[in-house]
Amino acid sequence: MNNKQALYGLIVLMLTLVAGSTLLSSDGLFLRLLLGLSLGFALAKGSIGFAGSINRAYRRGSTQLLQTLMFMFVITAFINAGLLMNTGYSQFDLWVNPINLGLLLGGVMFGAGMSLSSCCATGMMVEFVSDIPRAATTLVFFGAGVFFGFPLQSGQEWITETWVSSQSFDGKGVFLPDLFANTPLNGYFMAMVMTCLLALIVVVLAKKYESHRRQNGSYLGVDGELARQQLAQQEDKPFKLWSVETYQAWFASLWQMRTTALVIAIIFGIMMASTGSGWGASTPFGIWFAKGLMFFGVELETITALSDRPEGMFTTAFFDHEISVQNMAIFLGALIAVLFMGKFRFSLRLNHSYKQFALFALGGLLMGFGTRFANGCNVGALFTPIANFSLSGWVYLVVLIVGGIIGNRFQKWAIK
Repeated sequence: MNNKQALYGLIVLMLTLVAGSTLLSSDGLFLRLLLGLSLGFALAKGSIGFAGSINRAYRRGSTQLLQTLMFMFVITAFINAGLLMNTGYSQFDLWVNPINLGLLLGGVMFGAGMSLSSCCATGMMVEFVSDIPRAATTLVFFGAGVFFGFPLQSGQEWITETWVSSQSFDGKGVFLPDLFANTPLNGYFMAMVMTCLLALIVVVLAKKYESHRRQNGSYLGVDGELARQQLAQQEDKPFKLWSVETYQAWFASLWQMRTTALVIAIIFGIMMASTGSGWGASTPFGIWFAKGLMFFGVELETITALSDRPEGMFTTAFFDHEISVQNMAIFLGALIAVLFMGKFRFSLRLNHSYKQFALFALGGLLMGFGTRFANGCNVGALFTPIANFSLSGWVYLVVLIVGGIIGNRFQKWAIK
């Protein structure tokens, strides 16, 4: 245990809470700060990342993270079902996205991009704690892709129109409870069953794939997952609330991935109940890119003309934009987690080759444009839609995996 880093982590946490509670202009912004801190802390403690679920499987043969994400999707969907059955879907801003060419193309692009950059939209904010050069390069080009993709997202029918839709979201997308309208709980029971079945299919296929990798000798495993297995074997000491062991377990040690999945599911449920919508992350990066252009002298009129977005989107102050606050808080939450674990190492050393930086840039650009085509990133087009019972989330998962395979193969070829 590194007492000095733990103290720094506590100081960062207290300063963030005091500054947020006094300087942020609304309770909604402070809530986003708390949600972001919680998400960042959990993501860092559990080493859970959407990009890692594909990259670990392809590069190391391990599908533990992919299986854990399926568990998280199911639990979150169950929590959301309780909220929706109680108040009705019309009280929420559900992410029932269109199923179209944009979703397919955007999913492939995002999957390839996250393989090249080894992170996704939310992952960039977490990676700033450990690898600033890679995260910063990815962020700049991710933002560029989002910004220059804005006009396509709003003006192209292959992105805005859907091939199929259901009654409650006619012309928008497929809401699973609509498919079982005359069944118990207004279709939510069967929608939950279908969600479980789809997740189970993914888990079974993942287990078969991992078994195949073990049998042919190409399974390498993941150090962090092995460390968690060893930690689980040691977790048999009597519980004492005020003890060094309890502090170690909750703050200074790694979390089991399923524990992290449960925590994130609860945070998502709180987000849905308190804000009326799910987790999104990618749009602010395009706004940040535009603000960067304006800082270097590009006129606001040019920005709005290029992006086909209103002026207010780019003139809103950074700390008055809820999702920008939440994204920044994810970074701070990850920083606090790493400090509590005593593993923070600040470095600006360029440990990557020029070719690798080019791949990070390409990955960021692919992901940025991919979010506009698919109407979201891994949280906006995958996690939130699945939790909101949108069929589009499962379609996105399939093409995301395809893109991840393509990206990993291209990276392997490019860095030879």
